[in-house]
Amino acid sequence: MSLSAELRRLRDLDWRELSLREAGTWPVSLQVTSCLIVLAAVFWLVQWYVVAPQAEALERERAHESELLSQYEAKAYQAANLPMMREQMSELEARIAELLQMLPTGAEVPTLIDNISDTALENQLAIDFIRLRTPVPQEFYTEQPFDIQVRGDYHRIASFLSGVAGLPRIVTLHDFTLAPVDDAGTLQLSMLAKTYSHREETVP
Repeated sequence: MSLSAELRRLRDLDWRELSLREAGTWPVSLQVTSCLIVLAAVFWLVQWYVVAPQAEALERERAHESELLSQYEAKAYQAANLPMMREQMSELEARIAELLQMLPTGAEVPTLIDNISDTALENQLAIDFIRLRTPVPQEFYTEQPFDIQVRGDYHRIASFLSGVAGLPRIVTLHDFTLAPVDDAGTLQLSMLAKTYSHREETVP
């Protein structure tokens, strides 16, 4: 059938009288167009209701797989380094225990004050005062500040500070003030010192 004849059939076609039961008698071009429309509709329906949900599920599974792989890699790394981590933990616990032993208990604070006084006297310093402040509770420890004021020459004061820093109990030194007292080279050292005591965890 020629193209002109096909076009003539389409022009002469009464669209209101078309029936699916008589689709076999439709012009070939109309049959082909109808088939293409039906195929496109079927393809769209399959894509929307079948393929798209499956694609979304696949993407979710891929993301889950990636997450599981990351978790596996992290756990594999931890497992491979477990002996080293245990060794480091043991060293850390031993170091913490050692530091805790260097913290005075509340009952040992007066002894620590005596040790600081002895250190000052050993360096031939005059002690104006060593005065305790109110303890300051922190989350894991109690901070015990105290004021120190001594007098002496520069080298003896430096030796005194070195001696305090070398005491077996932890003492930190803050807010230094060094001022001359006379023309003979006597200096007055005022400072804030702090020691710390461990707070045991209480069971409610």
